[in-house]
Amino acid sequence: MSDKKGRSSDTDEQQTKGIYDLYNKHPETADETVFGRKSHSDRRGFLKGAGLATMAAVLGGAIPFHRNMPAGMVPAAFAEGLDDVTIAGKDGLIVLNDRPLNAETPPHLLNDDVTPTARHFIRNNGIPPTAVDADTWTLTIDGLVDKPMTLTIEDLKKNFEVVEQQLVVECGGNGRAYFEPKAKGNQWTLGAVACSSWTGVRLADVLKAAGVQEGAVYTAHYSADKHLSGKEGKLPISRGVPIEKALGGENLIAFAQNGEALHDMNGAPLRLVVPGWPGSCSQKWLTKITVRDQVHDGPKMTGKAYRVPNRPVAPGEKVDKDDFVIIERMPVKSLITSPQTNSEVAGKEVLVRGHAWSGDRNVSKVQLSNDFGATWIDADLSDPANEGAWQTFESKVTFPQAGYYEVWAKATDDQGVSQPFAIAWNPKGYLNNSFHRIALVVKG
Repeated sequence: MSDKKGRSSDTDEQQTKGIYDLYNKHPETADETVFGRKSHSDRRGFLKGAGLATMAAVLGGAIPFHRNMPAGMVPAAFAEGLDDVTIAGKDGLIVLNDRPLNAETPPHLLNDDVTPTARHFIRNNGIPPTAVDADTWTLTIDGLVDKPMTLTIEDLKKNFEVVEQQLVVECGGNGRAYFEPKAKGNQWTLGAVACSSWTGVRLADVLKAAGVQEGAVYTAHYSADKHLSGKEGKLPISRGVPIEKALGGENLIAFAQNGEALHDMNGAPLRLVVPGWPGSCSQKWLTKITVRDQVHDGPKMTGKAYRVPNRPVAPGEKVDKDDFVIIERMPVKSLITSPQTNSEVAGKEVLVRGHAWSGDRNVSKVQLSNDFGATWIDADLSDPANEGAWQTFESKVTFPQAGYYEVWAKATDDQGVSQPFAIAWNPKGYLNNSFHRIALVVKG
């Protein structure tokens, strides 16, 4: 619309600018506003507004002319649909969020004793680095230490014993989707857990070489990923652990996973692996560890992040931030990986298999039920491959007749603590370790 002199009105210019701004910030909403079209809800606007590293992970390579891409544009590789989108180097993961990229693994794809890299879940808090060179990467150890150090990966390999260990990494929010009322955050179901074989050097050995000083309380971990805002110097996450935990022999500074270089989305080229504690303690793209004389107060260490109330609370109850405590060891848990839930099985006997773990404890038994918990049988349970690994269980389960059944799994750790049928609600949806249940239809 123009005025009598043929000039666009201020109102039109403002509306046009508003649409451009909307496309930059919320392209799906702009599409609906301008054209009246809605995107498929199950696609979640995948890649619209995603970071460069996320796009590269899905497309399988760098995008040389990425600076020329219009904001919010979906690459032509996915113009015909996103239902079959996969992440390069990953197999069968379900994407929960694309900014940042987070993806979990369905339980039946976690049947291996050692989780393949292709099936290890992805948990990001920020924008992963894109310019990664393992040959020039460095790790700094500073703070309350006698000898601050800056080490290359080659220095780590040369100066410290290199070890390989199977270690469980689990997101503190694994199982969040099953809380009612719903808790904010990625709606992880069961697949934000894995037990790969990690190669690296012991965190304790490096800290001891630096000379941890008296008065040390906590570590602080730093990494090369950027905040989603892109603001320089703003960190997406920086967590740590008590110095006693850091000096345990089970924690690794890892540079390889399952005998090969780390996957880009699993922290290449260097990361921490702190088994038995929330995965957020296992900083990816690791660049620095600072020893502090206080509990670390970096991003995702304060407020309600990775914390639970210090007392039972009612669903939906608001809890003062001072009444939250930091999550440390993860609870006892089990996961049935075979057969797949909602399967049909022939015959009246089926082999049930899965894994169990319990923070930094061992699991002493796993029991299975096919009658909604009225009776239980003990499954055969393996020993852990090493401290920090999960344990595999299996047992034949018999069914009296054809019909619908649920198989439930319940693990008990070496301190006599068992999984519950249901756990108390908490505002952030952490630490859900209720029984794992699968559904089976038995054909006679």
